[in-house]
Amino acid sequence: MLSAILNAFKVPELRKKIFFTLAIIALYRLGSFVPVPGIPLGALTDAFQATGENTAMVFLNLFSGNALANFSVFALGIMPYITASIIMQLMQGVIPSLQRWAREGQSGQKKITQITRYVTLFLGLINAIGYLLLFQSSQFGIVLPAGLEGITSVVIVFALVAGVAFIMWMGELITQRGIGNGMSIIIFSSIIDGVPSAIFTSSATQTPVLTVVIILTVLAVIPGIVLIERAQRRIPVNYAKRIQGRRVMGGTSTYIPLKVNGAGVIPIIFASALLYFPAQLAAFFNVDWLTTAANALSSGWLNWILNAVLIVFFCFFYTSMVFNPDQTADNLRKQGGFIPGVRPGQNTVQYIKNVLNRITLPGGIYIAAIAVIPSILFFFIGDSLITAFGGTSILIMVGVALDTMSKLESQLKMHHYEGFFK
Repeated sequence: MLSAILNAFKVPELRKKIFFTLAIIALYRLGSFVPVPGIPLGALTDAFQATGENTAMVFLNLFSGNALANFSVFALGIMPYITASIIMQLMQGVIPSLQRWAREGQSGQKKITQITRYVTLFLGLINAIGYLLLFQSSQFGIVLPAGLEGITSVVIVFALVAGVAFIMWMGELITQRGIGNGMSIIIFSSIIDGVPSAIFTSSATQTPVLTVVIILTVLAVIPGIVLIERAQRRIPVNYAKRIQGRRVMGGTSTYIPLKVNGAGVIPIIFASALLYFPAQLAAFFNVDWLTTAANALSSGWLNWILNAVLIVFFCFFYTSMVFNPDQTADNLRKQGGFIPGVRPGQNTVQYIKNVLNRITLPGGIYIAAIAVIPSILFFFIGDSLITAFGGTSILIMVGVALDTMSKLESQLKMHHYEGFFK
């Protein structure tokens, strides 16, 4: 791996992309310390530490790189863009115009990207207002000065939405001119940023045995996550020989790769957003029963059960949206391909669906365990190291690292250098 990294710096084009990516990350981290006008930086830090059991708020703060606890201009983080992207991806399955644009290639993708930006800003506006109301109420014990002046509230909301737009712009810059997916890199940097502070504030540093146990657990979990993230169920495909003119075409064999965790961390994001939704409603409407529901869903056994069930559900839901067995079977038929032992047509569709369901269930259970078990441990132990090295954090970091390494690998091979993966 070290030789591959050194090879990357030998190529001027790759070296420029790497330094550009690092510069944007530095700019993003700097923005996490720019205060919102009218609110002192770190106004919510103590309140966040006092509400550490609220897994939804911990999750959102994790994705913002502690900017939410600081209540900086980047407090909303990358979540509005992620949510907008997921919504647009799901809408492609039900809106014909989006389906048509998705098939048009680059020109259609530009239209979808533009709409995604507008949806991101709209969600950012809703989130900014929701946070302002939430933090002015006594919900979760997080309190901003109540009764802020109208112009001050408008400026705060505008600053938060502008922060969302700036983060979105930086992510797109990394994607276009840097290495890897820009939004994923920003999430990765946010999580990494929380590790040092978690170590310094951890009670485990006072207990050497607990520190060793946490470190050994993390080291044991990472190889397992890497293994599962790269695991595939390969459906064999044969292509019949056919004659075109004087040439014999086909007669080759390949496979359809189905990932065990095809949904990635999307189910965790969706489940957390739904569990946090009552808290935002409670802040808007200030109704007692909504506040009670929000407190019940913020942590504890009800949160764990619903979180696990929602994650498994969204695994099936999202996988069905991004992978279409009917379209796959139709493409095989048009290209003269077939699955050995399975009749073309509806039988092929049903076979692919059965295989997909069989690997999605264990994949969903795996993601649910990754997300819920650290929350349970944090509830009973209450150590910040568990948040920093939680299953969701490790899953995201490993996934982004593998994706970035894969893209860097392809770039190295284009320049005839040996990559990361043998």
